[in-house]
Amino acid sequence: MEHAFGHGESFLVGVEEELLIVDRQTHRLAPAAAVLLESLSAPVGSAGYEAPAAEIELRSAPCAQAADAAEQLAQLRGRAPTADLTLMGAGVHPTARWGDVALVDIERYAQVGETMRGLIRRTPECALHVHVSMPDPESAIRAYNGLREHLPVLIALGANSPWWFGADSGLASARYALVRSYPRRGVPNRLRDFEHYVETIDAVTAAGELPDYTWVWWDVRLQPKLGTVEVRELDAQSRVSDVAGIGALVQGLACHEAGSGAGARASRGAGARASSGARGTLPTEAIAESCFRACRDGLDASIFAGGAVRPAREVARATIELARPYARDLGSEPALDGLRDVLERGGGAERQRAAYRRGGVEAMLEGLAQETMAPLGRDRGAN
Repeated sequence: MEHAFGHGESFLVGVEEELLIVDRQTHRLAPAAAVLLESLSAPVGSAGYEAPAAEIELRSAPCAQAADAAEQLAQLRGRAPTADLTLMGAGVHPTARWGDVALVDIERYAQVGETMRGLIRRTPECALHVHVSMPDPESAIRAYNGLREHLPVLIALGANSPWWFGADSGLASARYALVRSYPRRGVPNRLRDFEHYVETIDAVTAAGELPDYTWVWWDVRLQPKLGTVEVRELDAQSRVSDVAGIGALVQGLACHEAGSGAGARASRGAGARASSGARGTLPTEAIAESCFRACRDGLDASIFAGGAVRPAREVARATIELARPYARDLGSEPALDGLRDVLERGGGAERQRAAYRRGGVEAMLEGLAQETMAPLGRDRGAN
């Protein structure tokens, strides 16, 4: 398999975020991606369609620092609204009706609609994807194997879809539960090496009669053409500062798991001992169980780490400290520190529910829209 690992600078971070398009007054879904993208006039490659016509994808360039990637997204967000439309960052729209989905008229999405059928037509769902460039294929495999074990804490930190179809789902991330029904999703298995990856991908694409490996949507996957390892399937965020924090955390963890950099020496100590264990050794089924608990309970979950079930906030703090030396080396430590607010005051799911308690559904929707459009650095006071 041709790949781009090592073709550029290593451990750059790039972020893709899928955002809902809503009416500025009612905050209802608006299937107007074509209108919004035309008005956005974004640089080539920085914005595009997703399958539902009521969402768009914004993309940062590869950046040395997570804050720079987030700032690019904040600027794109700021250019997007029109007189009638704005953006909303959430895993799913809290009050959209079941089946309220129009698909974009593009060949790839027509194929998605044909293969997914009713699954893709339940409700638009929006994810956050974080890419980190890797120096070579084997470093990418090590990062992939290790990042699998950090998925539960990442899901807990990013949970931002407690409501679905006009009611509280009882979950912190209803979106994560929804997409489990799609094929080729979920926690992937450990890989021995890059050759094992190629063999696995060849078998999956052959079995599914898939056009290429980009149709394999594991929660962590390699992107050989980009030369990155990608953490997928986190909920889209309303606050761009949370995007920056999650991006910095994934960047630092990927560097740690790849076994590279000065941070590898600095991390030998309490932070490393507090991590989930030896890289890539936890059974897939155990990781998946903790992912469900994180999806259900967010930061209030208890997840398996370090050989025992532990509070997600405790695991998150240890994981942040594990990534810190690498984030410091890479210049992303200030963005990483932004996750303190999530740990102390709650993430998106908690904020949505708090807004609902204060002012009902309209307050919840208004809060999401305000947070989404607030500039980086001022978004924590938007709701």
